[in-house]
Amino acid sequence: MKTQFLFPNRCKTIGWIFLAIGIIGLLLMNRTVGGIKLDDSVRITTFAIADGGLMGSASYFSFVKNSMYDEFVLALMILGGLFVGFSRCKNEDEFISQIRYESLVWAVYFNFGLLLLSTLFIYGTYYMSVVLHNIFSLLIFFIIRFHIKLYQLQKSMRDDE
Repeated sequence: MKTQFLFPNRCKTIGWIFLAIGIIGLLLMNRTVGGIKLDDSVRITTFAIADGGLMGSASYFSFVKNSMYDEFVLALMILGGLFVGFSRCKNEDEFISQIRYESLVWAVYFNFGLLLLSTLFIYGTYYMSVVLHNIFSLLIFFIIRFHIKLYQLQKSMRDDE
């Protein structure tokens, strides 16, 4: 089956590299090196559609000086997750496509089930933390479920031989 919406297989390796660099960057985000916090090490003037708000003054469609470290880390993690989750397998067939589809549906249900429970039982700034983590949880749940199912398929095929 020809799946037009998947990345080429070589993107999976690139995705794992991006994901690893992003996770390492996330873990190092609040570290200080030479008296400089890593999060503040990449301050540049950049275009912002919206900036500020909540407690400070808001600006729209303007140039702002901002630390881009967290944006780079998040972009690497999102791209890495997309490449890992949606790159064609070397032996992609209808059965693997079905596993991919079922894993994605399962991940959506599981992710939004957790979000619903969080909405009902977690409040304040803790809830905002849950929403922030929710950016990645769908991709992570999908990748984990898909690769577990692929492993189970390969194991059952080896056992049959």
